[in-house]
Amino acid sequence: MKIVVLAGGLSPERDVSLSSGVMAANALIDRGHQVILADLFMGLDPVPADPASLFLSEGRPAPYSVPKHAPDLSEVRRSRVSGLSSTIGNGIVEICKAADITYLALHGGDGENGRLQAFLDLNDIRYTGSPSFGCAVAMDKWVTKQLLLAAGVKTPQGFLLRRGEPVPRRTFPCVVKPCCGGSSLGISIPQNETEFQTSLRDAFLLEDAVLVEEYVSGRELTCGILGERPLPPTEIIPHDGFYDYAHKYQPGWTDEITPARISNELTDEIQRLTKLVYHTLHLDVYARVDFLLTQSGELYCLEANTLPGMTPTSLLPQGAAEIGIDYPSLCEEIINLSLRKYQ
Repeated sequence: MKIVVLAGGLSPERDVSLSSGVMAANALIDRGHQVILADLFMGLDPVPADPASLFLSEGRPAPYSVPKHAPDLSEVRRSRVSGLSSTIGNGIVEICKAADITYLALHGGDGENGRLQAFLDLNDIRYTGSPSFGCAVAMDKWVTKQLLLAAGVKTPQGFLLRRGEPVPRRTFPCVVKPCCGGSSLGISIPQNETEFQTSLRDAFLLEDAVLVEEYVSGRELTCGILGERPLPPTEIIPHDGFYDYAHKYQPGWTDEITPARISNELTDEIQRLTKLVYHTLHLDVYARVDFLLTQSGELYCLEANTLPGMTPTSLLPQGAAEIGIDYPSLCEEIINLSLRKYQ
């Protein structure tokens, strides 16, 4: 099968995406597929006269490690000479059209907010994962919160704050996060008014809308879903602080226990809620849903991830491995489930 793995892009999660893309591309190569790893933003230079010829080239992408800090996107922009658009590089449409399917290894920004999926739909390009509508819904944490509450799923209380608006009353500690961000970028837990103002300033550097939530203390759990099958939950234990960008992608910074050390009844409930969230947000193929478990046994849903990380430290592959699905098999299963959408 001819497969384009799209990675990189132009979001703060660019490095995470490149790491996911390299691993997925190499896994699919090992399975005998003809694979091109392409950077959505950088594109091809030069664009070949026959894009299909690229699938005949040999070679494996070199491993890519996620740095401790998010990339400087201004520098990334300056490094590109030209492109099809402000977010899509030259030749991307051509090679995706020449492929049997495009494997999306993108995170954040236009890779996960539904815009790219809608663009691919308009160009009759088949791709992996959720449709554009589900991506757009799940990417917006405020919209997600309203839909989850309507479906009876408990989630932390909070309010949406747009740039320049007056700030409602709140208590400390609280959680400040960009409304549509990922990989915990821009998230902080201010303890007082001074820290809160700093948190708002930092979050508004990333987006024009910020979500302020009540702070819920509890164990961090996550549960993947593949097709209609919820995977075993994973418990996440950062060595210090909370599960921020560095703790997610630096090996050894966090303990991840799969299956989570919880009762069978609680496992069943998390898997039930994961499936409910998956359908409520109109997701498809695969996703990962994050929870907090309080000391009193209450479960709070935090968000759903439509394109979960597939890096060496990512959580969805851990859940799949627990039921006997290794990494290459997981990548192939994502492709097979995605192709069913087009039958």
